[in-house]
Amino acid sequence: MTGDGHRSDADWRARFSRVHWRRRAVSFVILSTAVSGLAIGLLLEANASVSPAPADLGKFRHATSQHARLACLMCHQRTDNASRLKLPGHTPCAGCHGQEFANPASPICTICHTAPPAAAVKAFPPRRSFTSKFDHARHARGAAKPRAGCASCHVPERRGVALSIPMGMAAHSTCFQCHSPRARAGGRDISSCSTCHTLGRVNRASEKSASYAMNFDHGEHASKGLECAACHGVVPGAPQSRQVTSPRPLQHRPAGGATTCATCHNGNKVFGSDNFSDCKRCHTGDTWHF
Repeated sequence: MTGDGHRSDADWRARFSRVHWRRRAVSFVILSTAVSGLAIGLLLEANASVSPAPADLGKFRHATSQHARLACLMCHQRTDNASRLKLPGHTPCAGCHGQEFANPASPICTICHTAPPAAAVKAFPPRRSFTSKFDHARHARGAAKPRAGCASCHVPERRGVALSIPMGMAAHSTCFQCHSPRARAGGRDISSCSTCHTLGRVNRASEKSASYAMNFDHGEHASKGLECAACHGVVPGAPQSRQVTSPRPLQHRPAGGATTCATCHNGNKVFGSDNFSDCKRCHTGDTWHF
C-alpha cells in the first residue's frame, strides 16, 4: 500500500493471484464432483446392463441353460402310448425348485395350475420353443420295422386330392406306432422327446404344392396302382424341406430327364398332349395357365 492509501501494483497482483487460484479451486471441486457423479452413473448403468434379470417363475422355457442340459425323460415320463402328453408333475420340478414349491403363492404354480392353490391343471401347452426333425431316408429304410412306407404317415385328405402331413399333438399318434415307450432301434432309445424334437424356432411343414393347382389328385393316381416312389424320390442328408423330390408339373418337357406329368401323360401310358381336350383333364377353369 502506498503512503496516499492507494494499493501498489504488487498488492493488486497478489490480490488477483489469490482470487484467481480461489476460483480455479472452486472450479476444480465442481468439475471433480460432476465427473464423479458421471462415473457413478455410468458404473450403475453398466452394472444394470450386465446383472442378470430376475427369473420369471411364472413362465417355463425349455431354452434356459438349466433346462436345456437336462434329459427330456427326466421330466416327460412316458407310461403309455397316448398321443396327448401329460404335464410332468411336481417331482421333477421340485428337485431344483424346492423353495418355490414350499410356497403355495409362488408364481411357479401358475405354470401348470389355473388358480393355485386349487388343484385344477391347465391343458398341455402348445409347442413354442422347439421344432421337429425328421429323416425320410432313415424311415424309408425302415430302421425300426421292415419298411415304413409313405402311407404309414401320410393319409389322403381334401377328398383324396392331397396327402396330410402329421403336425401338432395329433402327429404323436402316428409316430408312436414305432416310437412307443422304451422302444429301441439301432441300439438306442427312440422313445424320448429328443429323438424328434430340438430346441429352436417352430418350423411347420407346408401342405401346399403346385400340383394341386393343376387339378392333381393323389387318390385317383393311387387307385390305378401308382406308388409314391413313381413320382417322389428321397434325398438322404438333405434339409428337411428338401428331402423328398417332387415332379415339375409346369414343365412338360424338362431337360435332364426329370420326372414330370408328361413322363406318364405321353400318349403311350396315358392320354397324349396333342389334343387340347386332354389338357383340360388337369388344367380346369378360366384362370389356368402354363
